[in-house]
Amino acid sequence: MIELKNLTKTFTTADGPVDALKHVNLTINGGDIYGIIGMSGAGKSTLVRCINMLERPTEGSVLLDGRNLGAMNEKQLREVRHRITMIFQGFNLLMQRTCLKNVTLPLRISGMKKAEAEKRGMELLNMVGLPDKANAYPAQLSGGQQQRVAIARALATDPQVLLCDEATSALDPKTTHAILELIRDINRKLGITVIVITHQMSVVQEICNRVAILEHGEVVEEGEVSEVFSNPRADATRNLVYPEMADSAISDKHGQRVRIIFNGAIAAKDPLLARMAIKCGIAASIIGASTRSVGDKAYGYMLLEIPGGPNELATAVNFLRETPNVSVQVEVDYAAKEVDA
Repeated sequence: MIELKNLTKTFTTADGPVDALKHVNLTINGGDIYGIIGMSGAGKSTLVRCINMLERPTEGSVLLDGRNLGAMNEKQLREVRHRITMIFQGFNLLMQRTCLKNVTLPLRISGMKKAEAEKRGMELLNMVGLPDKANAYPAQLSGGQQQRVAIARALATDPQVLLCDEATSALDPKTTHAILELIRDINRKLGITVIVITHQMSVVQEICNRVAILEHGEVVEEGEVSEVFSNPRADATRNLVYPEMADSAISDKHGQRVRIIFNGAIAAKDPLLARMAIKCGIAASIIGASTRSVGDKAYGYMLLEIPGGPNELATAVNFLRETPNVSVQVEVDYAAKEVDA
């Protein structure tokens, strides 16, 4: 288990102090694939560097199975970093070494004999699907293959935690999917806790079971991926989960608009609007819409304009809220007061 308690990191700049992280509190359970997502400048890279103490936090603590990493000396931290390894966007392979030598490098540094290290290295290359690339050099490989070698190297020390810092950002969608499948398979087979740092919601939705949304150094939302996707509460979360929703901003303050968010495949496929028109006599207009899949369920939203007055709005909202796996958010302040009354 990894616990971040009141984690704060302040940098001193020519323009004064800058708070990159502000009182971050997170618990990442063993075996999780945990996503940390935010836009550029949200503090993601600082957070991941604080987790393995490459950056010392200004305040707060990082605990690994109850052990405070901030209280350790450099020797103790070096030992811990064998248990917390990283893969990066740029792969960080040594171009003058073969793939096998890249993978065995951490083992050789730790004192393992060459023959034993090479045997382990071949096992790891086989695990990531590249046993035939042992004697190839990184420049001879595709980006996806280079990332597989980097993953094999990260696994060489039998880590407890794998940090993925924008590990698929440089890859095309097909290769990204393959790498994420590999990471998920490693998580299942080895029980390694995976922390995924990314700005891509598609990465989170594909493999993570929990997610934290970071904005301006603060956690604005956290929870199960399915819950966060189905009912995003913070503005930053809504913009990340459904960026199309931001393009459907309310320009007519006299309109009656509601956002319905589907949570599950059955709800997403249910002809709600047709049923509402037949049962309630309310023909809603669709202002914006988007759906997507998370695991074996479908999630999405519709932004609707409801004709008529407060009574029609209340009728529509009550009807929609009776549908399983659907949440409803009223977009207009005066309408919300009427509906809640």
